[in-house]
Amino acid sequence: MVIDDSQTIRRTAETLLAREGYQVSTAQDGFEALAKIADDPPDLIFIDIMMPRLDGYQACALIKGNPRFAKTPVIMLSSKDGLFDRARGRIVGSDEYLTKPFTKDELLGAVRSHTARK
Repeated sequence: MVIDDSQTIRRTAETLLAREGYQVSTAQDGFEALAKIADDPPDLIFIDIMMPRLDGYQACALIKGNPRFAKTPVIMLSSKDGLFDRARGRIVGSDEYLTKPFTKDELLGAVRSHTARK
């Protein structure tokens, strides 16, 4: 699953992953994502930090706080590359942090390191 308020980022990630044979669902914010995750749990979640209504930190904390999804890998996406942002991501339970713009190799490498292709 790719959660980002930027349609460009969602489409880019979805296209890159789909070309490699992955099924991808998308959401434009944390609220939409939580509803979709409950209905169809993903194997991996990419989530933008800066989003309206429910930001990536809050959504990650809610996902990781639910025992049903606690082991689902969450990779934070951000244009910020600061130590504080990375640390805050870890505090809320993220498994990795990718800086935007990410490359195809970074995106696919993150997927491969956190999941086995199903």
